[in-house]
Amino acid sequence: MRLHSFAAGIGLALALAGCASSGGLHTNGTPTDPSALATAQSLARLHAAEASWPSEDWWTALGDPQLDALINEALRDNPSLAVADARARAAQSEVGSANAARGPSVNAGAAVSGAHPPSTVVPADVGGGHFITAKYAYASFNWGLDLWGGKKAAWEAAVGEAKAADVETRAARIELSTNVARAYAQLGYAFAQKDVADAEFKRASEARQLTRQRVDAGVDSTLQLKQGDAEVAQAQREQAVADRAVDTARSALSVLLGKGPDRGLAIGRPAVLQPAAVAVPADLSAELIGHRPDLVAARWRVEAAQKDIKAAKTEFLPNLSIGALAGVLATGGTSVFQLPARFYQLGPTLSLPIYDGGRLRANLDRKDAAYDLAVAQYNQTLVAAVNEVADDLSGLSSLATQIDAQQRALDAATQAWDLASQRYHAGVGSYLEALSVRQQLLQAEQGLAALKAQQVDLSVQLLAALGGGYQPRSADVVPPAAPAAHSSSPSDHS
Repeated sequence: MRLHSFAAGIGLALALAGCASSGGLHTNGTPTDPSALATAQSLARLHAAEASWPSEDWWTALGDPQLDALINEALRDNPSLAVADARARAAQSEVGSANAARGPSVNAGAAVSGAHPPSTVVPADVGGGHFITAKYAYASFNWGLDLWGGKKAAWEAAVGEAKAADVETRAARIELSTNVARAYAQLGYAFAQKDVADAEFKRASEARQLTRQRVDAGVDSTLQLKQGDAEVAQAQREQAVADRAVDTARSALSVLLGKGPDRGLAIGRPAVLQPAAVAVPADLSAELIGHRPDLVAARWRVEAAQKDIKAAKTEFLPNLSIGALAGVLATGGTSVFQLPARFYQLGPTLSLPIYDGGRLRANLDRKDAAYDLAVAQYNQTLVAAVNEVADDLSGLSSLATQIDAQQRALDAATQAWDLASQRYHAGVGSYLEALSVRQQLLQAEQGLAALKAQQVDLSVQLLAALGGGYQPRSADVVPPAAPAAHSSSPSDHS
C-alpha cells in the first residue's frame, strides 16, 4: 500500500513538472497616452478657437436643403451600410455563444432499435437467432466550472468586439454622410467651372466678332482672325470638359445614394456652400479619443484582445467539470418503465494539460500578437487623428489667405480686361494685349473657384476628423486600456 502511494506521488510530481507552461510569453504593445501627443503650440499657431464638438446633423450648417435631403436619402438607401450592420449582428451572435458556454448544458434523447444477431455469435438463450428490440431514453447534464474566469474573459472579449462593431456601424454612416457632402461640393465646383467656361466662350466669341470687323475694315490681318477662331474652339472644349465634370459628380452622387444614374440627373445645381464654421475643443488629444468612432472602436478591440489573453492563460490551469447521466434501457418486450431498467452516472472530472505539443503556448502567443496588433492599430489611429485635425486646420488657415489674395487678383484682372476690351474696341490696343489680359482673367476665375471648392471640402474633412457628429453613449465608454503583460500566475510555475 505504501509502495502504491509512493508511486502515485512520484507520478503526480512528474506530471506537474511536465505540464504545459506559459512562462516566457508576454506582450510588447503599450497604448499611447493621448496627453503625450502635444498640440498646444500647433493649435495656438493656427489661432484655433475653442468650440463644441460637431453636431449629428453638421451638414445643415453648409446651408443647402437639397444636400440635407440627399444625405438623409443616402443614409436610408445606400447598400454599403448593410455590410456594417451584418458585421455588427455577427459580432453580437458571438456574445451569445460565449455567454452560453459559461452555463451548463442539458440534453435528452430516446431511441428504439432492432437487430437479429446470429446464434453462431450470440447464444440462443440470450437472443441469438431471434429479432431483438432495444429501447432506451436518457438525460444528461454537463457543466464546466469557470474556476479561473476564463469563460467570463472570453465572453467579455466577445462583448468588446461587438461594441467595436456597433461603433463601426455608426462610423460607416458618418463616412457616408461625409462622402455625400464632399461629392455635392464637387458638383458645385463643376458648375462653377462651367460658369467660367461659359464666360470665357462668351468673351472669346465677342473678341472674335470684333476681330472679324477689324479685318473687314483692314485694321487687322487674317492671322488675328485665325487666332480668334482657335480661342473660340478652345473655349468650346473647356465647356465640354466642364459638362463632363458635372456628369461625373452627379454619377458619384448616384452611387452614394444607392440609385441608378438617372437619379443623379435629377439633382439640381447646388447652392453656394458656406464653409462650416469649425473650431477645435481645448483639450484636443484627450477629448478626441471619445469623439471619433474609429478611435472608440480601436480601444474596444484592445480591451477585447486583453480579455482573450486572460482566457487563453486559464487553459494552462486545472479544469473541473461536473457531469451526470441518467436513463432507462430495456430489450425485447420488457418495459422501460420499471425500476431494474434504470441506469445513471454522476461524477466530477478534473483535467490538467500535461503535454500538448505546444498547442496552448502557440495559442497564447497568437493572442499576445493579436493584442500587440490591436494596440499598434489604436496608436496609429490616434496619432493620425490628432495630426489630421491639425493639418486640416492649417490647410483652412492657408486657404483663407489664398482666397483673399486670389479675390484681389480676380478684381484686378476684371478691371484690366474691361480696360483692354475698351482699348481694343477703340482701336488703340492690340489683339495680343487683349488676349493676354483675358487669359489672366480666366486663370484668376478658375483659381478662385478651385480655392473655394477646396475650402468647403477641407471644412467637411475637418468635421469628419473631429468625429463627424459622433455622439458617445454610455455603452461606448471603454475601460482604461492597460498593458496586457503576463503577471505571475499558477500557470507560470506549473
